[in-house]
Amino acid sequence: MDANALPADRRDAELHAALNTPIPDSCDVLVVGGGINGVGIARDLTGRGFKVLLVEQHDLAAHTSSSSTKLIHGGLRYLEHREFALVRKALQEREVLLRSAPHIMKPLRFVMPHDPHMRPAWLIRLGLFLYDHLARREVLPGSRGVALRGHRLGAPLQARFKRGFVYSDGWVDDARLVVLNAMDARERGATVLTRTRCVQATRGEQGWSVRLQREAVAPGAQHTLHTVKARMLVNAAGPWAHAFLREVASAPGGEALTRHSLRLVKGSHIVVPRLFEHEHAYIFQAQDGRIIFAIPYERNFTLIGTTDVEVPSMPDKARITEEETAYLCEQASAYFRAPVRPDMVLWSYAGVRPLLEDAHADASAVTRDYLLETCTHGAPLMTVWGGKITTYRKLAEEAATQIGEMLGDDRRAWTRNARLPGGNLDAWIGPALRPDRDMLAFASRWQHKHPWLPVKVAERWVRAYGARAERILDGASSVADLGGEVAPGVYECELRYLLRHEWARSGDDVLWRRSKLGLHLTAQQCQHVQAWVASALSGVVQAASGIPASPGSIPSHAEMARESVIVRTA
Repeated sequence: MDANALPADRRDAELHAALNTPIPDSCDVLVVGGGINGVGIARDLTGRGFKVLLVEQHDLAAHTSSSSTKLIHGGLRYLEHREFALVRKALQEREVLLRSAPHIMKPLRFVMPHDPHMRPAWLIRLGLFLYDHLARREVLPGSRGVALRGHRLGAPLQARFKRGFVYSDGWVDDARLVVLNAMDARERGATVLTRTRCVQATRGEQGWSVRLQREAVAPGAQHTLHTVKARMLVNAAGPWAHAFLREVASAPGGEALTRHSLRLVKGSHIVVPRLFEHEHAYIFQAQDGRIIFAIPYERNFTLIGTTDVEVPSMPDKARITEEETAYLCEQASAYFRAPVRPDMVLWSYAGVRPLLEDAHADASAVTRDYLLETCTHGAPLMTVWGGKITTYRKLAEEAATQIGEMLGDDRRAWTRNARLPGGNLDAWIGPALRPDRDMLAFASRWQHKHPWLPVKVAERWVRAYGARAERILDGASSVADLGGEVAPGVYECELRYLLRHEWARSGDDVLWRRSKLGLHLTAQQCQHVQAWVASALSGVVQAASGIPASPGSIPSHAEMARESVIVRTA
């Protein structure tokens, strides 16, 4: 049966419902910000039984939370700054996170070439010993020394590096981690609204009155305004946290809502063609003391980053500069045999990290720890300052516990052993043992069940969606059942799933956040995806309003499928 040929009105009704999620008149907690901290807090609170509304002015993970170095790590370099508590907290979380979503996370081994001009070998061994033993490990192997000369790990490096060290951390698809937390929150009862801006939040004695502006789905349509009553407000706006308190939130009598401020530090990354064949990553130290990573990325590429550039205010869109690109190329070239040049850069991205202001002059030394600031004079307010992806679950757990106490209804923490959507593989492989091996077993069994799927598509779906890949198929049993091939390896059934279930509302949402397909497709193929998404959204809105579609403005799904075949074979 062609599942994607099931009644179009049913599919359109599901998408229309997703586009028009009802906004509640009231809630226990309203969370502002759809980055990793906001969705983590919303998920934890909802799992404890609170009525939660989360609003995000753009797409989920549209900014900082999709612009990281994609690492689940303790932060080896923070040991030099004596941030032992932060490192321990992050190390304790690595394997908790790996077990929660093995499809979007994986263990990763790092190679640190030893440069005797930087620091003596005994000092590195001491640091790695602490890194291995500050927290319990069950999955990740410990550190060891390695002779680089004649070794495959030394092959890409300059001949002057004769020895090095290998240690463990983890990799994560950061944007998908945000989406999965939002999905889990919604499935447990939260309301999650993207493209919805909080334009005013007024504090009263018993609660908050919050004015929301919802972006119209159809081009040219009017935005809608809604008022929501909330018992408590959580400011998880990331780089906008201070601006939110200054410009949006207000309290009677002009009461100050914070004693803290942010330090905004831009981190930029570049992606170049693959520089080495093995699956280890490299960690280098630049002459100025900064740490640079070179990480295997999306099979065919190497990700290099990051920089630490202080910015005075949050830009509309963070961008890498030519100077930052040159800097990253220069630092990588100081270690690799083959030079890395700016003209090799295929893609770059930048994000602004909201770091809690401290006394450090050097941006790279500013703490990556977080602070939960609460204000309880009148209706309670919590502001999240700082944080990093590795500790997001712990931050959310602490925040939810404090929120419960402030609302007079403390409830038990639950996320430590819970798995995110797609991460529960038990039905396929039995009880979970080791995340990395579990994923290999699942991938093998899932692909064996669906041998007709193109291998690359099956591999990508398994890694992106885990056990939820079965929902994308929706009963399909042949390639023809997947719908049109909008771009090579991108079928209509997947795009429909992303629009209905993962808040995708534009081609960029699909190509650069729900996936990194934009790296693998040509510009014309990306345009096909963008046009399909625009057509699907426009068609549903027009059908709901009774307006006939305007022929010829956007290619039909079938037309784009035919064009994609032409592009693929050209």
